[in-house]
Amino acid sequence: MAEAWLEGPVAGVPDLLMPAAHSLIDAVADMERAVAGLDPSLLWRRPGGVASIGFHLRHVAGSLERLLTYARGESLTREQRAAIPGEAEPGDPPAALEPLLADLRAARDRTLDAYRTTDPDTLLEPRAVGRAGLPSTVQGLLFHAAEHARRHAGQVVATAGILRGVAGDPR
Repeated sequence: MAEAWLEGPVAGVPDLLMPAAHSLIDAVADMERAVAGLDPSLLWRRPGGVASIGFHLRHVAGSLERLLTYARGESLTREQRAAIPGEAEPGDPPAALEPLLADLRAARDRTLDAYRTTDPDTLLEPRAVGRAGLPSTVQGLLFHAAEHARRHAGQVVATAGILRGVAGDPR
C-alpha cells in the first residue's frame, strides 16, 4: 500500500495543507493496520505502564476535534474539556475496537473537511490555544492536528506489536 502522498492530491484540500492531509490519512491508516485482528482483551492493556491502544484511538479523535475548535478561533466547550480525563478510561463495559475506530475515522474525515474549507488566506491568522491563550496560527493548529495523530499512530503500532508478542501472535 502506497503512502498517501504518493497517491496524489486529496480532493479539495488546498496545496498548503496537502502535507498535513497526507500525514493524517497515513496516521489513521497505520493505526487501522496495527489493530486489525487484535484480540479485544488487549485493547485496554498497558504493557510496562504505557498508554493503552484504546486511549490512543480515543485521544486522537478527541484531540482532532479540540484542535479544530481552536483553529476556528473558538474556546473548548464544557463537554470537550470534560471528555479529556475519560479518554484513558476503558468504561464499563470497556469500549470496543470498532466504535473507537469509527470515531477516529469520523474525526479524520471532519479534519479533512476542515482542511478543504479553510481559506488559504487565513492560514497565518493568530489563534489562542487553551486557557492560557498560548499563541499559534490556523496553519499551526491544522498542521499539529496531523502531526499529533502521527505521533500517537507510532505509539499504537509499537504497543500493538508488544501486545501481540506477549500474546504469542506472530503478526
